[in-house]
Amino acid sequence: MLVGASKENQCGRQAKSLKESSMASKDSPAVMPSPPDVKTLLKSQALYKYILDTTVLPNEPECMRELRLLTDKHELRIMASSPDEAQLLGMLVKITGAKNTIEVGVYTGHSLLATALALPDDGKVVAIDTKRDDYDRIGRQFVEKAGVEHKVDFREGPALDHLAELLADDGNLGRFDMAFVDADKPNYVRYHEQLLRLVRVGGLIIYDNTLWSGTVALPDDAPLSDFDRPYCVAIKDLNVRLAADKRVEVVQLAIADGVTICRRVV
Repeated sequence: MLVGASKENQCGRQAKSLKESSMASKDSPAVMPSPPDVKTLLKSQALYKYILDTTVLPNEPECMRELRLLTDKHELRIMASSPDEAQLLGMLVKITGAKNTIEVGVYTGHSLLATALALPDDGKVVAIDTKRDDYDRIGRQFVEKAGVEHKVDFREGPALDHLAELLADDGNLGRFDMAFVDADKPNYVRYHEQLLRLVRVGGLIIYDNTLWSGTVALPDDAPLSDFDRPYCVAIKDLNVRLAADKRVEVVQLAIADGVTICRRVV
């Protein structure tokens, strides 16, 4: 793919099966997920729709849109990055001038595609997931259609093992410019220690779901489901650790389900 290719050339034409006319009225250009699948901490759905309609969806590449809409049909669609979060990731890749990145947790590849599109033509993202079924079945076709499949190095299996393999090669220490983690929350603190050695000083490590639907602000004895409680505990522990970690500068954003950006300083 030539550097400077247009979004349309990179992403191709929208699939007929996902025509906008079948999913949105002329007065509503944004095709938003429906509650309770909307992934935002904003209390106002109208405000979130305004953000999407104004600055996110008008600039969304066709391939990203197609993958988002197809992922939205999946029973686990809430696992995907929101459109505004995907836009943020692409912007961060460009701002940092990233060339080599890591993604822990792929699912259908929505955030992976956002990263691959933003990387330079000779860039590479090491994508790690315990299984690649959803990516192969849903997302890979859009990565190929966008002409960025050569930027993706997919590694199937436990992330801790794959990160350890990268660390075994001294040439990988400090080689990566950015990492994005959206995987098993209890292991975030372990990923953090590995990624701090792989990402260069000045590089970014980004964590998803760091506000866990707002439950992190609840009292410790607040009633939570058996599903939510261990994840909430893990995320609260991560947030405390990151805030006290002198090796990084930390910014926590109320985008999607909470995004924490760590900049490695030592």
